[in-house]
Amino acid sequence: MKSQIIEQLGQTDILLPALIADGLAANDRAKARLSVLQAAAQHARDPQGAPFALTEECRSAGLDAPVMEKLVEGASLVGGERVTAPGLGSLSAAIMDDVAVMARALKAGDNGQGEAALQRLATIKDEAPAADTIELMQIARLTGVTGGGDSLHRLVMDLHKDLNRLSAAHAEEVLAGAHVFGLLPEDRPAIEAFMRGVDKTRKLKFNHPGLATTATRAGNRFTIQNDIGETEAHVVVIAVEPDAVVTYTDVHLARTKFFIGLLRNFPVQWSGLDRKSAEGLGDGGVFYLVTGRYPTEGGKSRDEFLETVGASLVFLIDWNRARKVLRTWVGKNDAVAILDWAAHHRVGHRAFLELGGGELVASAVHHATPTRIGFGDRLDQALGRAAAVDLLKTVLQVSAEALLAGHSVRLVRERIEAELVRHLERVESTLLAIVVRQAGLAREIAADIGRFIAEQQAHRACDRDAMAARARQIEEKADRIAIEARGEVARFGADQTIEHVINAVEEAIDELEQAAFIASLIPADLPAELLSPLAELCSAALASTEAAARGASAAADVPDGQRIDSDDAMAAIGRLVEIEHKADDIERALTTTLLRGDFDLKTALSALELARHA
Repeated sequence: MKSQIIEQLGQTDILLPALIADGLAANDRAKARLSVLQAAAQHARDPQGAPFALTEECRSAGLDAPVMEKLVEGASLVGGERVTAPGLGSLSAAIMDDVAVMARALKAGDNGQGEAALQRLATIKDEAPAADTIELMQIARLTGVTGGGDSLHRLVMDLHKDLNRLSAAHAEEVLAGAHVFGLLPEDRPAIEAFMRGVDKTRKLKFNHPGLATTATRAGNRFTIQNDIGETEAHVVVIAVEPDAVVTYTDVHLARTKFFIGLLRNFPVQWSGLDRKSAEGLGDGGVFYLVTGRYPTEGGKSRDEFLETVGASLVFLIDWNRARKVLRTWVGKNDAVAILDWAAHHRVGHRAFLELGGGELVASAVHHATPTRIGFGDRLDQALGRAAAVDLLKTVLQVSAEALLAGHSVRLVRERIEAELVRHLERVESTLLAIVVRQAGLAREIAADIGRFIAEQQAHRACDRDAMAARARQIEEKADRIAIEARGEVARFGADQTIEHVINAVEEAIDELEQAAFIASLIPADLPAELLSPLAELCSAALASTEAAARGASAAADVPDGQRIDSDDAMAAIGRLVEIEHKADDIERALTTTLLRGDFDLKTALSALELARHA
């Protein structure tokens, strides 16, 4: 185009898209060169420090990375206060040229703002070195943004913000929802892929602002930029050349790592996390920058990656707020894991926050279980870690589904309360599983005594002491389990009936252990008329432990809603009652035999005590 003629005619609007594209490209170069200048100063002060780490940033900006690296590694101190490096003067002049390009682009769209920027640049130029030597203080003034006066870095940031505003206001067209200009036909599929991803999940931001996208071409690459949310330093820029280079900035280090994790299914080559600073940001003006290169020859693979990036951005909006809310209910690692699950399952966390966040959960806890979970108690302490994480995943999912469908908050709370009650019932099911375990220990002792009596009936030798010792070990193990179980009942605030059952089984084990001890002492020549009822009592004890185990196991499954489990639990209770009556009859028959017979005291007493405890 006849640029000079058009400028003379005052028709700079015709040039504006290209000027803005050039200005944004110059912004990338200026920031990369400023980083190189800072790196040169750092290397001069500490030659043995960290190696050159700006390769990706330079390449992404279109700079010759080996040349920049050579400049940095050649930097040294002169007189303790000045930095010298081959090419330092040229670097400074190139930075000034880049900023001038940005300022002229701004002037084309906003004459007053652009003229003011050019005047600021003229003043700042006095600080720039004309040769390959510069004072450390000059570098600090040029690159700093947190001091009181103006600086080159601050001017670059201001110009970038103004150019972004112009880019959105003077777009050539809107392509799939993105403001674009200067694109070539082959650029369109990549933009459309990125916007396809954005549109897939955009609804999950609900009423929160954000996700505005612009795309421009400059030279042999084009750039996609998304503002994500409202945070000043929260932005993602993707340069496609044809590899996709993602540059992400954020004030939260944890969210930056989270973003990297969202793209873990792609072989992205990530740079280290750089800590930056800028005036006007939260947390002391600090933000973090990471660059990731996705190597591809273009086509479907690249577009799939861009679509995934676009779809992931909504899950970064208000992420830190959601993490803080979840951390009141579970540990910090679990909070991040829940948000990661919500992102990968396309649920998100914004609906959860829109519907009240922590208050939504607190209300459900208060209405559903006011006596089970106290104020300030964490869910992972009340339900157990796995159950608490599962519940909060459900809360996020239910919130998103309800808000998307236009359901009321009341309905959401009712669903969460029902889910909370179900998890509490599962806690009780877990405790009932302990009863099953106890019943199994009781069965082991009863089976050992039954085998001992059978050996006596067959007139075979049996290791009495080993039997008694084994029963004692089992009883001690059962005691430890019961103590732990009672602690869990208290911690979870479970139904006291479960504790009564635990105590009852523990007492039964104590009785059986005592029966094993007595069995080890009975006379070797106990008459058959006494051994027979004792064998029947052992069989009854064995059957009762099995019935108790089946009943507890069935009761543990009742919260899952199977009618057959309720029937099995009731049948087990009936079986226990039946066995108890039968055992009473056997014990009375044995007592009758003892009292009517002519047995010595040792025989009668041992048989009677064994029957009573078995």
